[in-house]
Amino acid sequence: MTVTLADVAARAGVSAATVSRVLNSNYPVAEATRDRVLRAVAELEYVANGPASALAAATSDLVGILVNDVADPFFGILASAVQSEMSGDSTSGGEKLAVVCNTGGSPERELTYLTLLHRQRAGAVVLTGGATEDPAHTAALAARVARLSAAGTQVVLCGRPPLAVGVPTGDGGSAEGPAGASSASGADTGPAPLTVAFDNRGGARSLTEHLVALGHRRIGCVAGPEGLTTTRHRLEGHRAALAAHGIEDVPGRTVHGAYDRASGYAAAHELLRQDEDLTAVVAANDTVALGVCAALREHGLRVPEDVSVAGFDDLPFSTDAVPALTTVRLPLTEAGARAGRLAMGREPAPADGVVLLSSELVIRKSTAPPYS
Repeated sequence: MTVTLADVAARAGVSAATVSRVLNSNYPVAEATRDRVLRAVAELEYVANGPASALAAATSDLVGILVNDVADPFFGILASAVQSEMSGDSTSGGEKLAVVCNTGGSPERELTYLTLLHRQRAGAVVLTGGATEDPAHTAALAARVARLSAAGTQVVLCGRPPLAVGVPTGDGGSAEGPAGASSASGADTGPAPLTVAFDNRGGARSLTEHLVALGHRRIGCVAGPEGLTTTRHRLEGHRAALAAHGIEDVPGRTVHGAYDRASGYAAAHELLRQDEDLTAVVAANDTVALGVCAALREHGLRVPEDVSVAGFDDLPFSTDAVPALTTVRLPLTEAGARAGRLAMGREPAPADGVVLLSSELVIRKSTAPPYS
């Protein structure tokens, strides 16, 4: 149903004339009132006029790529690979304009960008990185994705689990594979969201099992931020490996932090405060692993002679670190390229809507048997 100016006015608790003044910026309006009107416009997905409303079901050559941090190599590689598929050819109808939207890890900003891309009638939207595990946010995200899909926008999730659109989403489901594929209710809801996911659990389990096979039993874990799917899945893989080998998951041996070097540095100091006899540390990603190594050196500990350190992602600098990092390789370039092709309709959508990419354990010089 088309949203009218009167609907916006009712939601904001102002007159239709006030809404018009805010949208046209042709008359002074109090800041608080203006904010209420713009919030109502965003919530109702209002399109400013009749002709624009008629165009709302059409799509443009704009493609939105949402990333957590464009300066993070993980997201930079994904965004670059997605954008590499935006060039025009005889079947695609010409060049696409890729716009990278930096959310800074803010769930609210993620929703705002989706609303803005909907208003711009984006032809496709690619959301990268882990998803926030908050029922209210998940419901809001599903609603915005459903509106985009209904308007003809192809939405692709890259590096996060499938999103159920049109059905309840607050059950905490965490499937990374076909069992969690997106679904939608209703007749004509537009292109269903597609997913390119990583096997984070399997990768984390193989990494910890590698350390256990070397003889490590006192293994610390620097996990990512709580409340993110990527963090939970990698931590579940780590704990599954410990349990499989009868190793106790001691609470003090897991510390959460951001996916950056400073967090790895601080977390390593905390882990050593909790247990100075740790012989190995698994890090949330390769950047965190560098911070861990720096903290260990400050404590006079050598890597890997005294403490083994492992990362995750296999970012380009991992092989040049000293020592070179043992890590889990995620096919970031392949993931971004496939997400781009799916967004452009250049690759057939999988039957269940999900592409699950495997991870690979890469053993280098930062891990070794514990010193005895």
